[in-house]
Amino acid sequence: MEYLKDNLEKVYGRIKKACERSGRNPADITLVAVSKTVDIETVKKAYSLGVTDFGENRVQELKNKIPLLPEANWHMIGRLQTNKVKDIVGKVVLIHSLDRWNLAEEINKRAKAIGINVATLLQINISGEEQKAGLSPDDVEYFLESAGALSNIRILGFMTMAPLLENPEKARPIFRELANMKNKFSARSYPNVDLKYLSMGMSQDFEIAIEEGANIVRIGSSIFSEE
Repeated sequence: MEYLKDNLEKVYGRIKKACERSGRNPADITLVAVSKTVDIETVKKAYSLGVTDFGENRVQELKNKIPLLPEANWHMIGRLQTNKVKDIVGKVVLIHSLDRWNLAEEINKRAKAIGINVATLLQINISGEEQKAGLSPDDVEYFLESAGALSNIRILGFMTMAPLLENPEKARPIFRELANMKNKFSARSYPNVDLKYLSMGMSQDFEIAIEEGANIVRIGSSIFSEE
């Protein structure tokens, strides 16, 4: 698995350069290795090379992998169905894909039942693509204002997905808009809300995302692809 070490060195190098360009500290960027469809032995190898955080977009994959590498930080990054909430509450460090109120209520209910607080990010559909999940930007303020009713949820920031674009530079306005939104709402005070994370940027555009303020990047193929 020598390719894995090489890939990680390249990714860390690209993160470092993006931080240099934008006057940021690479230590402030959390790399979430997207391990969907990746076998557990490869995930364990990545962990041995220093990757601590892994993201899955399906609950079943999380259920299969967490017991085999419980010391890692596991993230839920895909669309979450309410009937699957019970399977991951208390087992993942961060749910990136909180995108509707009934899901928030279900997470809160399950969290309350076991006496924990659950860390979440609001997924926001900045690009307005119909096939993408996420809150409309127009609904974010109401969601944050209502968060006081969710005693066992903490909304710790925002997540978005840019469209797959041939030129990653075209994703910049989307990342910038989310960063501006975070700055705007961070200046206000809401119960159970502390907007410290921006989860945005994937293999094709994470450098642009970092330049625009991302402090969590979700990278899969640039790490796990053997090509």
